[in-house]
Amino acid sequence: MAARLAHAPGIYMRTWLSAVLLCLAATLAHAAGIKFVRIPADAGGPALKAVVWTPCADAARTLTIGPFELKGQRDCPTVGDKLPLVVISHGHAGTYFGHHDLAETLADAGFVVAAINHPGDTHADMSHAADLREFAERPADIKRLIDYMLANAPDAAHVDPARIGFFGFSRGGYTGLVLAGANPDFVHAHVACPDPTWPICKQIRDHDLPRQPLTHDPRIKAYVLADPLDE
Repeated sequence: MAARLAHAPGIYMRTWLSAVLLCLAATLAHAAGIKFVRIPADAGGPALKAVVWTPCADAARTLTIGPFELKGQRDCPTVGDKLPLVVISHGHAGTYFGHHDLAETLADAGFVVAAINHPGDTHADMSHAADLREFAERPADIKRLIDYMLANAPDAAHVDPARIGFFGFSRGGYTGLVLAGANPDFVHAHVACPDPTWPICKQIRDHDLPRQPLTHDPRIKAYVLADPLDE
């Protein structure tokens, strides 16, 4: 599915340069601490499963979880204060482990990194994958993740709220565009519909579009968008 995007002020200036500046300001560590957390359901959406990587002073170990081999230490005490935060949004049918190598590298360099499974569009749950609602829910998921990381996460006291970055791939890249201020033109989206009964095809055809305003988040200061779904 592709949607035209417009009105994303300043997004092209908040990309690699900003990410590099954040990196230069980070604190060096030795490994990635890995924590599994659950963000409770609230008025903004359902419960979210998340993984948080943090700077850790211990040596890395190999952790095998399903088909993934992670490098880090489970529940390692976080090293450093006023640490930059990077949030990650996976692509269609992805998982919060999809970019674990990036997360581990950033945590080893002094970042706090948080990734979620977007409900309804993961490898294990595709219930919203062909529904237009997913494209409204994804940015809201990331906002809720940031809210949690700044207020209620075990490492909230270690995070600098003035230094927040975002990485997204494919639908995650789309998610970043919306968070930066873009507003999709779903009505004129070019959607391949081999099965016209798909919810997203019917919703666009019938102009049954998301009614709630899309979520933008000015707290995010740097964006890296890989292969975004953007036209």
